[in-house]
Amino acid sequence: MIVAGAAVQGTGHLAAAQGCQDAFKAADLGDTVVLAVADGAGGRERSALGAHIAVDTACRVLAEDVPDVLEPPEAWTRWIAAGGARLVAGYLGAVEGLLRAAGPPTAAGPPIPAGQPVDTGALAATVAAAVVRPPWAAFVSVGDCFGTVLTREAAGGGPAPDVVERCHLVLPPPGPGAPEPVFLSSPGAALRVRSFVVWEPRLSGVVLATDGCAALALDHPSVRELPPQAGPLPSARFFCGLAATLRAGGGDAEPLRALLSGPEAARTGDDLTVLCALVDGG
Repeated sequence: MIVAGAAVQGTGHLAAAQGCQDAFKAADLGDTVVLAVADGAGGRERSALGAHIAVDTACRVLAEDVPDVLEPPEAWTRWIAAGGARLVAGYLGAVEGLLRAAGPPTAAGPPIPAGQPVDTGALAATVAAAVVRPPWAAFVSVGDCFGTVLTREAAGGGPAPDVVERCHLVLPPPGPGAPEPVFLSSPGAALRVRSFVVWEPRLSGVVLATDGCAALALDHPSVRELPPQAGPLPSARFFCGLAATLRAGGGDAEPLRALLSGPEAARTGDDLTVLCALVDGG
């Protein structure tokens, strides 16, 4: 599989002299790829570090004991649900350990004792992760990152039919009026993890993105003459066009970085991160 990703500092963060608070990471296991993107909470003191801890934890946890492709759906569903719980626990353990070792945030001092609570919200981040093992794709998410599945199939007859690629928004971001996003550090985060699996024999790729990419990668339903309640729709121009470009370039991420740095992307003001795993070939 081709794996490519890029994170670009948002214009709003640049103007405010803030660094990029997004992070991404991939683990290539041969026939399986683990993808993870995270978005540090804006305004939190060390959220960029929290985002990096989130993707590190996701790739470590979800690379363990991946089910075989012949396992039934129930086995995959149980595995990814357990992986989501381990992701939250692993993130909290890493953050708490770091904060205790660092001592009080306002003054140099000894490590914080084990019995004394620490403010994990300082490293708050959302995360979305996917395990891609065609024909399976397993997803886990906390917060407002989103994910898309790509499929390819032959269209038309003849000895050399055309191959058509389509995009499907399987992990949508929260809609308008939704409550504030849940972070990995939020109380009860383990109870609000979204996890599910997709079995798709035509699977050709998986794309994850942070919420800053929504305006660039998702279409309003009115674009397809649908009512607002149909919700956001994946832009074929963005996802399928990006997949074709990355395959043609052998996975060179520079076109993706250029896309996320363009004038259309700059309108959001937020950091933008996209990470994908694409099945290569025809």
